[in-house]
Order: sequence, then structure tokens, then C-alpha cells
Amino acid sequence: MPEKRADDQAGSDLRYRAHPWHGVHLGDDYPAIVNTYIEVVPSDTVKYELDKETGLLKIDRPQLYSSIYPTLYGMLPRTYCGQRVGDFCSYQSGQPGIEGDKDPLDICVMTEKIAPHGDILLRAKPIGGFRLLDSGEADDKIISVLVGDALYGHWDSIADIPDEVIRRLEHFFLTYKQMPGGSDQKCVLEATYDRQEAHEVIRLAHADYNELYPGPG
Repeated sequence: MPEKRADDQAGSDLRYRAHPWHGVHLGDDYPAIVNTYIEVVPSDTVKYELDKETGLLKIDRPQLYSSIYPTLYGMLPRTYCGQRVGDFCSYQSGQPGIEGDKDPLDICVMTEKIAPHGDILLRAKPIGGFRLLDSGEADDKIISVLVGDALYGHWDSIADIPDEVIRRLEHFFLTYKQMPGGSDQKCVLEATYDRQEAHEVIRLAHADYNELYPGPG
């Protein structure tokens, strides 16, 4: 009888790549430190997005115009912007009836280092966020720094970010879906918030995920 290989003994799950949304934990220290899956880097000329069914990175759309992502950009595993995220956005903004966008929670990661491509995992420290409405749905953008980054890693609050950098991020998210010459503005920046609210949004998005996909997590 042939001898079993080490990977056979360890279990068949080790032969397959983990699904970035379902198969990766947020981390033992979440929401202070979160595991993050990066989909897009600033040098990308197309918008990549995780395919929810397969876990593969797919092309969502070409970047037809000159907008480029100002930071690493991706999503938080085992999060979902559902009823809790929508209700919290309604409460904080005073606008009733807001729903979550039914996607994983988005996150920007600031770092001095250049990542040549997405489809990577990293550890990030959330320090704030944008309460963004996209076509009337809650589409929060968590703002974070790469853990251990020499330039940004010591930042702990949205107040640590220079105003010019905040304005650059705001401008990007307010315009990256707007057609040149178009009068329709799909995205509305309702507020900028600090670390405490970012942590709460992450907790709520994780709770929304656990309700949608019950099980260990």
C-alpha cells in the first residue's frame, strides 16, 4: 500500500486555495487590526473585483478615464454590507431607509511601499472612514494604514492624515463613477468619521455576514 503524503494526512482542504471572502478570517485582533484582501493597486489600468462565486479576481471594467486609485484598495473578508450597516448609516446620517450595498466592506490601505499587483492579503489598521452613499446605498470606505509601514504605520486617527490627502481620497470617490460632462452624481460623501466609528462599521458588517452565512467565523 503506498505511503500517504504529508498533504494527504493534513487534509484535502490544504490542496485548495482559500476563498478570499469566505475562507479568510478577519483576524484575532479585529477591528483594531484586520486581514485585508487587496483587489486594486494604484498602477492598475482596469478595475479588478473579487468574483463572489469563484473567489477569483476578475476584471470589473476598464478605467476609461484618468482616475487612478490613490491607495491600495480591497475588501474585508467575512463582511457584508446588509441591514445592520444600512440601519447604522441611516441613524448616523439622519436619513431613513438606507440599505447596505450587499457587497463586502471596502477598505483603502495607505503605505509607502509599492505593491505591483492585487490578489494579496495584508494586515491593516483602520483609522477612520467615509460614510459614502452610492446610488442611495451605504457604501462605506474604511481608511487604514499598513501594519508596520515606516511612513504611515504610526497613524492612529483620521486626524493624523494631512488634509490634502483626505481631499484627494474624497475627490476620487466622488468622481470615479461620474461620466465626463455628466450631471448625475452617483456618489455622495455624507461624512468622514474617525477610528471608533470605523470599528463599529466593521463589527456590523461582520455581523451582517454571519447572519447571511451562518457558521464558524
